[in-house]
Amino acid sequence: MRLLIMGPPGAGKGTQAAVISQRLGVPHISTGDLFRANLAQGTALGQEAKKYMDAGEYVPDSVTNGMVRERLREEDARDGFLLDGYPRTVQQVAELDGMLAGKELDRVIELTADTDAIVGRLMNRSLQQGRADDTEEVIRRRLEVYEEQTAPLTQLYKTRGVLVNVDGLGEVADITERIFTALNA
Repeated sequence: MRLLIMGPPGAGKGTQAAVISQRLGVPHISTGDLFRANLAQGTALGQEAKKYMDAGEYVPDSVTNGMVRERLREEDARDGFLLDGYPRTVQQVAELDGMLAGKELDRVIELTADTDAIVGRLMNRSLQQGRADDTEEVIRRRLEVYEEQTAPLTQLYKTRGVLVNVDGLGEVADITERIFTALNA
């Protein structure tokens, strides 16, 4: 299966992506992991990304798109994959469509959760991990930005008939079962 998992920060995408990819036998392709791998390996794309990251700027789509394109060409992703953190913009959706060369995503999983519940979850995580900069105000702003940026994507994938919404609150195993129920519907 060719899948994409989306959801606001703190919705549990990484946790669920690991379970889903293992159960389906497809690679979990996270843009964060791609950036770290390209930086560690000193690839041309990694060096290009580093210039922007060192300057405190966003890495341009052209670099991110290149990393995803190269990763999707690898052997283990030929029969399926689970994208996490990409695409984030309508322009990246168009790039991904081109990369898939006429094939479409089978499903786009959107983990949903009540904003106050996510704020509580992220506040707790920031306390546990000692992230003093993750204040409630900063977390709420990140959630607003996520909503602003992804609303067009969710609408686009809904129009294509591949979007499934799954409640991202509760026990990990329960959420996983809701995801697989939605995928099999």
